[in-house]
Amino acid sequence: MVTNPPPKPTHLEPSPLGTKEYWDNLYTTEITNHTLDPSDEGTIWFDDSAAEDKILAFLEEKIVGERILGDDVTRENCSFLDLGTGNGHFLFRLREGDPDGEDEEEDSEKGWQGRMLGVDYSEKSVEFARRIAGDKGVGIGTAEKEVEFRWWDLMSQDPKRIVLEGRHEQGWDVVLDKGTFDAISLSEEKDASGRRICEGYKERVVPLIRDEGMLLVTSCNWTEEELVAWFQGADLEYLDTIKYKSFSFGGRKGQTISSVCFRKHGLR
Repeated sequence: MVTNPPPKPTHLEPSPLGTKEYWDNLYTTEITNHTLDPSDEGTIWFDDSAAEDKILAFLEEKIVGERILGDDVTRENCSFLDLGTGNGHFLFRLREGDPDGEDEEEDSEKGWQGRMLGVDYSEKSVEFARRIAGDKGVGIGTAEKEVEFRWWDLMSQDPKRIVLEGRHEQGWDVVLDKGTFDAISLSEEKDASGRRICEGYKERVVPLIRDEGMLLVTSCNWTEEELVAWFQGADLEYLDTIKYKSFSFGGRKGQTISSVCFRKHGLR
């Protein structure tokens, strides 16, 4: 039974991190650094919390172990759409799997083999991710190993010719957000109705998820409870939360980041 979520949380104060200019400048710098040193692949977001490792283990448990996307969705064909992909690092981790073979699940080190698409509203981000993909041999034109990157503004552009096309016309198995909702929440931009643009984020994202598919949001600005308040209801239901190491301050416990998974209603 789906319950109505609590009122949406109070907005965050606007910040330069909510502007396209900030991200273009950041990735321009990271491209320069990568040119000087090809081993420098830029920032790994939420690395201090080992978020990528936690998310990989979570996806393995839910999709391969529990089969929550259905018996026909496997590591070989599960599709991933990465919103605000940045340098594309997490998609590369997905494709490569566990190169050290440290995962407990058998064969998990071979990685995920389905289609992967990373999108970002910063052209410099896409340029950077494509360079790294080329270095790794998983760039455009490498057939089944391809990891794609495209420029696309989630909040303003039509998804039909970029994201919802071909076999993904009805959406993706897994939609990933690693700090993208954070950045949009820090934007002072408003929509035609005068709302902060983060108010319209959910309605832009839901069509990108196929029926019974997953949305996994990782945030350093919103708590688990606040993410549930933003996303649960109507088309999305809360599924699970990834647990990170907690800290205590002033008698209260918390986490430095939150990763919350939602599932889209509907029949396949």
